[in-house]
Amino acid sequence: MVNSKVLNNLKLEQNSIQGIITDESGDPLIGASIVVKGTTQGTTTDFDGNYAINADIGDTLVISYIGFTSKQVVVKNATTNVTLIAGLELTEAIVIGSRNPNRTATESSVPVDVIDIKELNNIAPQVNLNQILNYVAPSFTSNTQTISDGTDHIDPASLRGLGPDQVLVLINGKRRHTSSLVNVNGTFGRGSVGTDLNAIPAAAIKRIEVLRDGAAAQYGSDAIAGVINIVLNTSVNELTTTVTTGANFAKNANNQTGGVDGATTNFSASYGVPLGDKGGFVNFSGDFDVRQEYSRMKEWEGNIFNGYNTVERVANADGYNLVDLLDDDVADVITYANSAGINLNGATTKEDLRTVLSEDATVSELAARGQSRSDYNMRVGQSALRGGRFFANFSLPLDDNGTTLYAFTGISSRTGNSAGFYRLPNQSRTFTPAYINGFLPEINSTIKDQSISAGIKGKVGDWNVDFSNTYGKNSFLYNIGNTFNASLQSSSPTVFDAGGFSFAQNTANLDISQFYDSVLSGLNIAFGGEYRVENYDILAGEEASYSQYTAEGQRITLASQQPSQDFFGASRPGGSQVFPGFSPNNELSRGRSSVAGYFDVEADFSEKFLASFAARFEDYSDFGSTINFKLATRYKVSDNLNIRGALNTGFRAPSLHQLNFNSTSTIFDQNGNPQEVGTFANDSRAASLLGIPQLKEETSSSVSLGLTAKFPDANLTITVDGYFVKINDRVVYTGQFKGPGTDSELDNLLSQANATAASFFANAIDTESKGLDVVITHKASLGDNWRLKSDLSGTFSKTKQVGDINASDVLRNAGLINTYFPEDSRVYLEEAVPRTKINLSNSLTSDKFIVFLRNVYFGEVTEATTTVANQQVFGTKIVTDLSVGYKATDALTFTVGANNLLDVYPDRAEDAFGNRSGGRFDWSRRAQQFGIGGRFLFARVSLTLK
Repeated sequence: MVNSKVLNNLKLEQNSIQGIITDESGDPLIGASIVVKGTTQGTTTDFDGNYAINADIGDTLVISYIGFTSKQVVVKNATTNVTLIAGLELTEAIVIGSRNPNRTATESSVPVDVIDIKELNNIAPQVNLNQILNYVAPSFTSNTQTISDGTDHIDPASLRGLGPDQVLVLINGKRRHTSSLVNVNGTFGRGSVGTDLNAIPAAAIKRIEVLRDGAAAQYGSDAIAGVINIVLNTSVNELTTTVTTGANFAKNANNQTGGVDGATTNFSASYGVPLGDKGGFVNFSGDFDVRQEYSRMKEWEGNIFNGYNTVERVANADGYNLVDLLDDDVADVITYANSAGINLNGATTKEDLRTVLSEDATVSELAARGQSRSDYNMRVGQSALRGGRFFANFSLPLDDNGTTLYAFTGISSRTGNSAGFYRLPNQSRTFTPAYINGFLPEINSTIKDQSISAGIKGKVGDWNVDFSNTYGKNSFLYNIGNTFNASLQSSSPTVFDAGGFSFAQNTANLDISQFYDSVLSGLNIAFGGEYRVENYDILAGEEASYSQYTAEGQRITLASQQPSQDFFGASRPGGSQVFPGFSPNNELSRGRSSVAGYFDVEADFSEKFLASFAARFEDYSDFGSTINFKLATRYKVSDNLNIRGALNTGFRAPSLHQLNFNSTSTIFDQNGNPQEVGTFANDSRAASLLGIPQLKEETSSSVSLGLTAKFPDANLTITVDGYFVKINDRVVYTGQFKGPGTDSELDNLLSQANATAASFFANAIDTESKGLDVVITHKASLGDNWRLKSDLSGTFSKTKQVGDINASDVLRNAGLINTYFPEDSRVYLEEAVPRTKINLSNSLTSDKFIVFLRNVYFGEVTEATTTVANQQVFGTKIVTDLSVGYKATDALTFTVGANNLLDVYPDRAEDAFGNRSGGRFDWSRRAQQFGIGGRFLFARVSLTLK
């Protein structure tokens, strides 16, 4: 009997491990997966959360459950109970906001949001990173733009309503390079340079930490609004693949006729393998997506044809060469005008014919050509994109003392296709012998991004040392299609290489820290240095993409030369229509370097009181040096209530793009009329003539105060944080300065640039921003099988320009203050994106199902126009997302759902405000809340193999 009992106990130790899997509330998790790591041996929990599995003492169990963070547990006893955390628990150590390796989000002295991207990848409708954050983080704003050149292809994003270039992006704690694109068209963030978050596949991300507080004293330039840190995947022995497809099923799809458009398909995969026996790994992740364009323009309401177009139609039907109609012999024009039944009122000269044939003939010509007004629509909505992204994350411990080699790398490539304003037959921009019905010019972009970071970290004595180098480059090239250089007339190609630009950045870091657990109640000291090199290049396009020509085909280089003309004597513009190329005069390569050093100390003076201080010095080769400070505190009133606050100064160095970008672009004014606007650098002669000073850094000071509270009995967590940020010498993109038209030096400079007006980057204004962020999280168990997690979060912010405009005496004396910082720029800054955004998300899970419901409240926005009477205010809206997931097996999950389930749109532009531009914009293109796509339905299949 004794021997039998011993044998039974031995059998239990070696073969049967049992226990119960619960959530944080102690409720059993039904259907949780338990796998012996490194084997195919697995099981699931029963209705009481119990499990039994054959394993040995010392084996590692991997426990996972949908909607919960997976956990690895080493078996030490025959009974092994495990508690799983719903989503991503805020008590996990964070990377940003503090250099204390033990600091968590709820204990931090500054507000940090921790977003579980892996969970959102399973349940949320959005697949690109900008849109995922736009719907989950109220303080973050990003929307797809339209009719804005390169900005159609890279979405500008902001934090706390500040500029796209006032938030710093890190990956695994290392500085990420920015895009090479500077936004100069009519969108929020005009004049700024942001980071292309959509170059990073969501499948590669484990979580995102959003620091909602100024941190330039800790991380350097750009961190005025805060910091976004992207933590890459570390999973191993797990293959995750996801296919998501969807489209707009909306009442305003297909030019407001209804139906389906804007189809999107995304395929993503992630797989990791262990390296060595000390926890090393390499994880590979990537995705590929295709996004079709859509348009929400109903029909063009303005003029399309004149009498001369009627003559062209009749002549073309007769097989006549339309180019011959343009010469000074008007006999052919008279002949075909008579054939068309046009009453010439005795006109026999070109001068007289111009008057007669300039009359509108839109209605009769549409009928004669068998066309409708919608045939002359623009594409107002979403650009088409096709791209792929790949990331790898590597870590290899070398010893038992923490010495680790690490690296991560990423590449992405995508092509975009957007369209500009339709070039109508009755415009001098349209060479009708080539395009008798006009044309819709297209901007084709090729955007490439590559980055690599490598380093080694470990201990030197008692100090933690981390040495790394990070390199990144972004390039943006333009190929303009279905277009024309009107001044070249018959000799013009229809496709142009318009050039482009690139930006590269290399950052070397040395970070040293030590945590003293025996000093006070804990003391962390950190210091280090950074050396950064940046380079910005502009590449010229082919000659015809930027040049204007005479009627004889000679390139215009002198003010005395006259461009070719249309029948009415109007000069034909040069360059590729929709986007004139960069010329050799624009071409440049500019670089700079910066060196920085920082000191950071954080002390727990007691179990209740924490204080931290940081200082950072930076010196730039192109504008000088700056030093910034930060002081932050947290007081623990009780185990469940913390009060926190911070004071800091900050800065943002003007980007190389802002310092050096120069080009000529076709920019349409608020009435839809084209203007050839030259962007001149601040060290240019044009800037000197207007008294525009060279750029300097933006400086900031800010204060924040908040609290975090937990109510364990109610499973409720609340954080409330208020903030105030003052920014001096903020860089903006000016309005359009025109020459006096007297052959002045400025007139000649504009003529040489093939431009009619000039814009600049300038430290024109000071601003103040204030707001309140609130986050409330609640968890509940509903019966034995269902769990509900609810998050209510909101941001309430306001930014305004304060004080006088920082203009020179030259501008003041010339009365050009309102051009230097025009009214539409004020609206872009203060009112063009929602100042209030509230998000309520509910996730209901069981062993087989997960139901996700999210409602997002978007506050009002204002039309950005220089005419105050035309500034329509667009009201508040609520957008609803809903998805239902079904876990068919442990490996296979099906999800269907909707973004904007109720097919909600922003308020329509009203005729009374004069912003519809003849039917082009039924919804504002300058003030974005959540886009105009309408209802988006999707289906997703996720396969996870372990």
